[in-house]
Amino acid sequence: MLVAFAVVLFAGLGFVDFLSQVLPTEEKPSRNADGIVVLTGGSSRVSDALDLLSAGYGRRLLISGVHPTNGYSDIQRTLPDSPRLLACCVDLDHSAVNTRSNATETRRWAAERGFRSLIVVTSNYHMPRAILELSHAMPDIKLVPFAVVGEKWREEPWWTSGGALRLLLSEYAKYVFAEMRVAFRGVGQGGLPEASGSPPAPFKPATVSAN
Repeated sequence: MLVAFAVVLFAGLGFVDFLSQVLPTEEKPSRNADGIVVLTGGSSRVSDALDLLSAGYGRRLLISGVHPTNGYSDIQRTLPDSPRLLACCVDLDHSAVNTRSNATETRRWAAERGFRSLIVVTSNYHMPRAILELSHAMPDIKLVPFAVVGEKWREEPWWTSGGALRLLLSEYAKYVFAEMRVAFRGVGQGGLPEASGSPPAPFKPATVSAN
């Protein structure tokens, strides 16, 4: 009984610490960087990353986790104001299928470009695990987070939404497993299944609201 209580207490404290890393509001990056990387998965992540690129926060953008059938034309259709940036300063990664492979492909891209600092764009609930994986893959690269906050997160507290709570608990479990894998230096695949081996979803029309 005492052991079960200790496990629950430890998990509860860990979840509180995880929540402290999930920002409730969007904050502009604290500094510029050599490059920007956005991890696909939310309708507004890519548009927000392009906004940062346009504003000069980085010299080049990597969109990591693009569906194999998608290309520049698909992004341009969903983001009609992006052709100039797409033509000059955007690279697409079609290989990554989960957060761990996002980190692997981002490391390769940063090394090829000689970048020493990156702004990381992903959803607020996904940011802790993304930073964990990226910093493990690239310990010498300075990472600057830009957490995208969705409209639902802004409209109501997460604890009042069953869907948001389930999402956070699921992401926390993946975060803990990723921490364990990193601590044991690569034992297993790290985290709960993330559809490894399955291609990322095709692009959907982007909206102003964040995912």
